[in-house]
Amino acid sequence: MLIQQRQPFKDSWPNQWDLSVGGSAVTGDSSQEAAERETEEELGLKINLKNVRPHLTINFETGFDDIYLIEKEVNIENLKLQQEEVQSVKWASKEEILSMIKKREFIPYYPSLIHLLFDIRKKYGSHQKV
Repeated sequence: MLIQQRQPFKDSWPNQWDLSVGGSAVTGDSSQEAAERETEEELGLKINLKNVRPHLTINFETGFDDIYLIEKEVNIENLKLQQEEVQSVKWASKEEILSMIKKREFIPYYPSLIHLLFDIRKKYGSHQKV
């Protein structure tokens, strides 16, 4: 998984590693448009989510997160990181992310969420194909 490290001057979770690309939709944005814009702003990476539904939507008190899992070959050396948001990016395995959560180097997501994201990679729905 491509993960990114937040800048040290960010109000929330400074210097912490996170899932790649986060942000908010603005009035008139669809979820897909917001995700495309944020990906280009934060990483300099163009993606097309037209007619793509999120793999997962997580609700919280003041809103929701749509999570898209994008399979794409990316050379991280070619990314243009947004200085206001991202200080570094790297590829990480599930085990590495879980270890980083335990060491408090990664935003403290539920470990079960990280397992789920890796489990549903390249799949939609909640059932295994038998």
